[in-house]
Amino acid sequence: MIDINILRKNPELVKENIKKKFQNEKLVLVEEVLKLDNEWKKIKYDEDQLRSKRNKISNEINKNKKEKKDVSGLLKEAKKIPEEIEKLEQKRIELEEKIKGIMMTIPNFIHESVPIGKDDSENKEIEKFGEPIVPNFEIINHAQLAEESKGADFDSARETSGNGFYYLTGDFALLHSAMLAFARDYMIKQGFEYVIPPFMIRKKVVEGVMSFKEMDNMMYKIEGEDLYLIGTSEHSMIGRFIGKTLLSKNLPITLTSYSPCFRKEIGSHGIEEKGFYRLHQFEKQEMIVICEPEDSYKWYDKMLHFTVDVFRQLNVPVRTLECCSGDLADLKAKSADVEAWSPRQKKYFEVGSCSNLTDAQARRLNIRIEGKGKIYFAHTLNNTVLASPRALIALLENNQQKDKSIKIPEVLWPYMLGKKVINKKE
Repeated sequence: MIDINILRKNPELVKENIKKKFQNEKLVLVEEVLKLDNEWKKIKYDEDQLRSKRNKISNEINKNKKEKKDVSGLLKEAKKIPEEIEKLEQKRIELEEKIKGIMMTIPNFIHESVPIGKDDSENKEIEKFGEPIVPNFEIINHAQLAEESKGADFDSARETSGNGFYYLTGDFALLHSAMLAFARDYMIKQGFEYVIPPFMIRKKVVEGVMSFKEMDNMMYKIEGEDLYLIGTSEHSMIGRFIGKTLLSKNLPITLTSYSPCFRKEIGSHGIEEKGFYRLHQFEKQEMIVICEPEDSYKWYDKMLHFTVDVFRQLNVPVRTLECCSGDLADLKAKSADVEAWSPRQKKYFEVGSCSNLTDAQARRLNIRIEGKGKIYFAHTLNNTVLASPRALIALLENNQQKDKSIKIPEVLWPYMLGKKVINKKE
């Protein structure tokens, strides 16, 4: 959510940003907010005038009582004012809710470095890390490999839960957990505090951390309760600071969290396919930063580097992509995807995303900083350290040997009960 003062002073700037995000249908919202805002200002003025009048009459009543003058007329006049104030106050609150609802659909200002484009097909490659090798033998599809090796059971999961679920077993389950444990320990070594957050959050938190469109497409609601299953632990991690004023001297706050993630994946292709790529349930190690506004882009670069480094230590070549304006969710000012190389498909696929939301989430959740003699909104960032099983796909393909065995990256040996190779035929 942007600062309404910017919209008041420079509505054309807000419109230009909307156009850059190819959301022209939202241009009318700027004028709608200005109209409602003018109504709000008039009501607020009348309300303030009535309060001032009430105080003035109250002083006159006290003065006349001391002078033993008749105050019956003043008392009669004063009696009407609270009712009038209450009516205006109710109208003002209703207008504030309308304005807030519209403001929450107007996109955040994109960073000047963001390339202008309609959708993800116009995202720009930033840099490649590692050589994208295609071996001289066939790379087996991850789902086929896992099933043949008794490492996954998709059919039973379909019976118990439907499409988009899986059972992981044996060494494949161990490898999955090893990657998450390595990602957790890696982030702790970077100075991030490890947290296991709630896996369900209230609607006020959901509305604070994401756009309404994202919420409808992603979140599962618990029937009969004000609770939603998280789509990523970033939601509850940022929500932890709702309504709080943080001291500048205690910033930045750097946290890394583990959680299962639950997503509807409405409109997504591939949910019917057998495998790990698109799922209703997966597990993830996440990182978030809450910091001073002037530091957020420094943290953005650091956080993106962390994810790249994690995958390189897993022997997975990756590249980073700058998300164009049309591919940015409404709250994001700048975002980059991390994509892993698939030697089987001979192309990259998304395994993580790093985002700077500037003060958009903080405004919605009222997360402020006290420092420099003033109080102001914080900046929030989030980034995927490692999400499995997508990371598992990348590892299985890039570490697969000719005999279909999987060479375990050295960094995972301590988490694999000493195993350095799995699925090796005796």
